Amino acid sequence: MNNGKQIQPDINEFMDKVKKMEKGEKLDLSSDEDLSIGIMNLISMEEHFFFTYNKTKDAKYLDLLNEIREMRKSALKRIIKDYEGEVWCISKHLLAASMRFMEVGTKALTKGDKRSAEDMFQKSYQLYSLFWGLNLGLVQKNDVKQFDTGKIEFLSDDPKPKMKGSVGIFEKLGQLVQKAIDCCKE
Repeated sequence: MNNGKQIQPDINEFMDKVKKMEKGEKLDLSSDEDLSIGIMNLISMEEHFFFTYNKTKDAKYLDLLNEIREMRKSALKRIIKDYEGEVWCISKHLLAASMRFMEVGTKALTKGDKRSAEDMFQKSYQLYSLFWGLNLGLVQKNDVKQFDTGKIEFLSDDPKPKMKGSVGIFEKLGQLVQKAIDCCKE
């Protein structure tokens, strides 16, 4: 893990963005983190009700799916304040994919396949970090030159030091999000 000096400029920029987002209210990322995990489980429940309906053809499962969907949408609105284009849908799918990778990792761990579990857990956390980066304004289309390889290059010629070496977007976001969540927990 990088020391504080290497990520300090990014952390300062991130914390400035957090302060702007507060708009006079205390921002509690630890509560939002808990809520995001709850949303993951609601998405999973939607999927289960979908499959159960299709297996049983019992319409009550569609009603339950719809109730859970409405609850999930309401909860997601608490985290995603402002969005443009496909950010709402992308956010939902990032959480859903993160949850699925986590579940596959847990199953691999149960089978004793620690290497596969670690790989799945890493991917899960990367997707989760991307969700937060997107919804906290850390990832913006105008800031990114190349995204397809998982590496990020900033368009600005900002002379301020970023992080040493070529850092993948997921690693960078993971470090920033972890630091912000750690800072905000009481």
